[in-house]
Amino acid sequence: MNIKEVHSAYFIGIGGIGMSAIARWFHHNGVKVTGYDKTPSPLTERLQQEGIDVDFDESVAALPGFVKEQDEKVLLVYTPAIPAKHKAFSYLKENGFKLYKRSEVLGEITKGLFTIAVAGTHGKTTTSSMVAHILKHSGENVTGFLGGISVNYDTNMLLNEGEMNTAKVVVEADEFDRSFLTLHPNIAIVTSTDADHLDIYGEANELKKSFAEFLQKVNAEGQIFIKEGLWEGLSTDKIAATHSEYAIEKGANVKAFNIRIENGAFSFDVAINGELMTDFELAVPGYHNVENATAAIAVAKKINISTDKIKAAIASYKGVKRRFEYIIRRDDFIFIDDYAHHPSEISAMLKSARALFPDKKITVLFQPHLYSRTRDFAEGFSESLSLADEALLLDIYPAREEPIEGVNSEMLLSNITADRKLILAKEEVGNYASNNRFEVFITLGAGDIDRLVTPLKEIFNKTYAV
Repeated sequence: MNIKEVHSAYFIGIGGIGMSAIARWFHHNGVKVTGYDKTPSPLTERLQQEGIDVDFDESVAALPGFVKEQDEKVLLVYTPAIPAKHKAFSYLKENGFKLYKRSEVLGEITKGLFTIAVAGTHGKTTTSSMVAHILKHSGENVTGFLGGISVNYDTNMLLNEGEMNTAKVVVEADEFDRSFLTLHPNIAIVTSTDADHLDIYGEANELKKSFAEFLQKVNAEGQIFIKEGLWEGLSTDKIAATHSEYAIEKGANVKAFNIRIENGAFSFDVAINGELMTDFELAVPGYHNVENATAAIAVAKKINISTDKIKAAIASYKGVKRRFEYIIRRDDFIFIDDYAHHPSEISAMLKSARALFPDKKITVLFQPHLYSRTRDFAEGFSESLSLADEALLLDIYPAREEPIEGVNSEMLLSNITADRKLILAKEEVGNYASNNRFEVFITLGAGDIDRLVTPLKEIFNKTYAV
């Protein structure tokens, strides 16, 4: 594959968060782009508005003519989420067409370009969006492939404003299915290596092996920023790049400290190898986000962005949709939506909410994601959800999985120690929300719980009308 010679590209599953970003990059850089997705969505509508043809017919007859020409300058990209029996996908495979995974194409894009890759079982979307925002806000020519919708730019893709070949690439490095092993980073961040995706890796040690392999991909003259305590858990003998550890209020050579909450925002100081920078302001709440910002600040300093520019960028950063996103924010009622779907993420989120609203009752509506993840981390889920005053559970969102006998939301409920706890069907949520009073209400999960956010917002706006 020679990215520079591609004149046309076809994406099977173009509406995915990662696929749509790559499609937009090709379109922006002069390549004819079309694609298929199962159903219309805000992302496919956005692509169509930008001039990209999107079809929702999986038949072979619906394939564009140029796709069937088997021209090596026509790029065919697919997401692993596409079912094996998909008609057009099956036709292309059976007839010898060269098909590339999204991760392979992303890897080719990073080849030869200065790349900053952000990896971690959680925290990577926010951290990569912070890095991309700092670069763009500071006037750098940047391309950003993000795993979520940046609130600052209302997109998952920051497009280079200068020449493609001179842009710095910021990419979210996804450990799922070992996709991040295709990348070629000059700088890497690792935010976390907590056990996850055990349906893919089998055991936590295999996941850590993949993180070590990812760090081996970092340019030997490059730089790694890794959360304090993670380096020791990896096999590092084959990693050539220099590494620095970052943390909050600890002994790392990159650290945030003197953290305080002022007017609902976090203020903090940062020290990097003894260089002190004071009075950063971050409006996006959460101690974990201060930690994410610390890594992003370290990257910005590494590529010689001035402290003043970094401070201004951090102060203007608005976050990522569904990452501690305020839906309603009033003195008497707060509604927050968050993507957290791992015990560590839930714990960090709820501790931050408690710090911000120490005197308010916190209610959580949580939708577990995947049967295997619920089974593997049942104890951790119950412990983290116990940080709320009231825990409401939905049924497990299966995603790609079939049910596992004995694995359900009830197994979490029994070990939750919150003052109040119960299980609700999705169709019961509206009625429960209408007939109870809340102070801080938080929706959590990576499944389809986000579809409840707008209906809940409408209910709460009526309930708490001024």
